[in-house]
Amino acid sequence: MGGIGIAVVTGAMLVGVSACGAGGSGKAGGDDAKAPGKQSASASPSPTKPAGPPMLLETITPQTGTKVGVAMPISVVFTDPVAAKARAAVEKHMKVSASQPVAGAWHWFGDKRADWRPKTYWPSGTKVKIDADLTGVSNGNGRYGVHGYTHTFTIGDDVRADVSVTGHTMKVTRNGKPVRTLSINAGSPQYPTWNGTMAVIDKQEKVHMTSCSVGISCDKGSPNYYDLTLPWDVHLTQSGTYVHYSTGDPNPGSGSARGSHGCVHLSMSDAKWFYGQVKQGDPVTITGSSRAKAPADNGYAAFNLDWQQWLSGSATGEGTTGTL
Repeated sequence: MGGIGIAVVTGAMLVGVSACGAGGSGKAGGDDAKAPGKQSASASPSPTKPAGPPMLLETITPQTGTKVGVAMPISVVFTDPVAAKARAAVEKHMKVSASQPVAGAWHWFGDKRADWRPKTYWPSGTKVKIDADLTGVSNGNGRYGVHGYTHTFTIGDDVRADVSVTGHTMKVTRNGKPVRTLSINAGSPQYPTWNGTMAVIDKQEKVHMTSCSVGISCDKGSPNYYDLTLPWDVHLTQSGTYVHYSTGDPNPGSGSARGSHGCVHLSMSDAKWFYGQVKQGDPVTITGSSRAKAPADNGYAAFNLDWQQWLSGSATGEGTTGTL
């Protein structure tokens, strides 16, 4: 799932290692603490050389300076695999701090992606910092960190959307108060929508969508074939679930009851309104579909795992954030 970060956010901000040090090892009790006298050759300063090729990060999401929703995890994608034996050390060097301390944990999806989420949703207004001090840290496969990485972001208003597939409705709340109830259509019995909670990945005013790209049909003669550019697209899963307007279902709701190929359809005016309400990390929770919950790494669906399931993928277990 490394492509998620690439699609959503520019590369992590690097905090470069200083090139103008005094040449010491940086350890307490080094040569500077010795009595004056002739130094041996072994005590002479020498450039620090990496122990092996570099361990680098592909991305850290969210991007620095952004304002995200209460269900947004911190997602770190490594360029190369991190061995299971090295994950505890890596987790300990990726410190999460918050202005309102919360309990949370890391969880590994495969060997290249680690996400950190709070046990429950973030409190709105929280300022968050991820400080990945990975310099010299091993990935267990012969690579070592050569940079530190820091991202800071803020949790915005608590905006949530609850979709009832059977009721053909989407109820939108902001900071616990109802805002609007919209009419929707979701997936057909043949192509049901994912259940569960999916944090918004991103959104675009227009997206080119084809049935061939998601493995539905590449046959132009098929009734399930489509090749459309559609507006007001809120992205929920990497496998292609969106909340948006569809020209094939212009007036969704219980009266029309037309099924989609897995997306959630809104009318044109409702789709534009919803697009303006949501941001990356806002939770969209879908119930009533015949399909299972979206996998937690299919986008940012971290809250589709209960807390014990989440901890089962952590090398260091539950912890409390540092305080900003």
